[in-house]
Amino acid sequence: MKLIKTVAVFSISVVMAAFAGEALATHLSKKSTDERIKPAHKVYVKGDKIPQVANELPKPPKPAGPRSGEDIYNTYCSACHNAGIAGAPKMGDVAAWSDRMTEGLEHIYAEAINGVGAMPAMGTCSDCSEDDIKKTVDYILANSK
Repeated sequence: MKLIKTVAVFSISVVMAAFAGEALATHLSKKSTDERIKPAHKVYVKGDKIPQVANELPKPPKPAGPRSGEDIYNTYCSACHNAGIAGAPKMGDVAAWSDRMTEGLEHIYAEAINGVGAMPAMGTCSDCSEDDIKKTVDYILANSK
């Protein structure tokens, strides 16, 4: 009986060693090693041909039709302008918007389109036209009187 246990333990040890050796060989193969040490990304410089990437983030769909200033405000502007984040004038704050109106409506349009302070150009709405931004400014001002 002791001999059978010894043979069984030895056999199992040999099989485990064989599998471990195969796993180690696979892990250390050139293909496996190359895959593990390849760069995470490539930095492209001007003039490089940039390959098409299969796993690019999808581009947001174009709007199906005209959007109202209210829709654009609620989607892109309300996060900052409802809370006054980074000095953004709050929706409905008559004093804050009156101060900005001293330079005229075209100046407010220009700041909304080109960005001002912490607000980026087009107020984070990458698919808005200048007319969309103007409609949104008009909506904000109409609700801040």
